Amino acid sequence: MRKKNAQFANAARAGKKPTKLSRQDKLARRSPVGLWALGIVLFVVVGGVIFEIARLIFL
Repeated sequence: MRKKNAQFANAARAGKKPTKLSRQDKLARRSPVGLWALGIVLFVVVGGVIFEIARLIFL
């Protein structure tokens, strides 16, 4: 505990951010391009599967 407190104090004195970023902050800083790409790929794949099923049923 004392070691952690000392590390925190040293980081604060050095002007560094003494605490780690939360998971939510890390996600907010991350680029959303990967999520958009994944969404587009899923939309195309799921749409294609639904289209093929509908084509098989109605033709």
